[in-house]
Amino acid sequence: MRLLASALLAFTALVGSAHAQGNTPFRFVAIGDMPYNIPKDYEKFDRLIDRINAAKPSFTIHVGDIKSGSTQCSDENFKKVFDQFARFEGPLVYTPGDNEWTDCHRQNNGSYDPLERLAKIRQMFFPETGRSLGQQKMSVETQPAIMGEKYAPFIENARFVKDGVLFVTAHVVGSNNGLEPRERKSAMEFFDRDAANVAWLDAAFAKAKTEGLKAVVVMAQADLYDIRQSAPATPSASGFIGTIKALERGSKSFGGPILYIHGDEHRFVIDRLLGTDMKPIANSMRLQVYGANQVHGVIVTVDIATPGIFSFSPLIVPENGDH
Repeated sequence: MRLLASALLAFTALVGSAHAQGNTPFRFVAIGDMPYNIPKDYEKFDRLIDRINAAKPSFTIHVGDIKSGSTQCSDENFKKVFDQFARFEGPLVYTPGDNEWTDCHRQNNGSYDPLERLAKIRQMFFPETGRSLGQQKMSVETQPAIMGEKYAPFIENARFVKDGVLFVTAHVVGSNNGLEPRERKSAMEFFDRDAANVAWLDAAFAKAKTEGLKAVVVMAQADLYDIRQSAPATPSASGFIGTIKALERGSKSFGGPILYIHGDEHRFVIDRLLGTDMKPIANSMRLQVYGANQVHGVIVTVDIATPGIFSFSPLIVPENGDH
């Protein structure tokens, strides 16, 4: 009993010391796949934004899909969400999803050229290089600014450090990451973007290692496992294998906690991040956010003085239902 009491006192002292040194816990909100069923979800999304503003997180991240895969990819629909993003009082960091561009060739999406829609998303949602969205702007480092002209198209890939934790977005999307043979132009685009994402993730883990950061949070739209189902290993046709391998390398080289946050499947899930062999990647966690009919958020608390660093709490808007 005395040993237990001594251990608890020592742990409390350690945590207190860490917090005294400026490692105060902070919170951010993770959302994605919303507004999805438009236009009826616009009101629900506004209610969620109001709830997030009241919670006053350090920042909010949106992991893509600002409309469903069966609605128009019009400038008007994009602008409506852009204007809603402007209602966030704190910083908002956004990475695109497949519904914004990869799937826009579909007839019910308006039969758009996906690459033209991608260019529009970049032009509309990333107008200020090195700055977040939201009313209170936050400085971010973009891939072109850090890695040079070779990566000039990938202005959406960003990173920033908050209290010893590195946050990095990677433009990895559903629909097999755009590797769709039926859409040759989009499939060709995949190879350059995939190489850029892998280089960006490798650079992020190298930065975290070199600077002695405490954890890395990777944010992207795609569920990296959606085409593997019960397969024992990653198929060579997976558009996600490069990303998964980069996460595996990062786990080995960095050695600290990794959190992968994504959407795509519209259900709140917390579990392990899996590697190419479908076994857990060391020191990793996976957060899948609410989405579609479930217009809610997830509050993530970051406390580097605790062993797990990350803890999670649903941010439910009762009026939005379907939770």
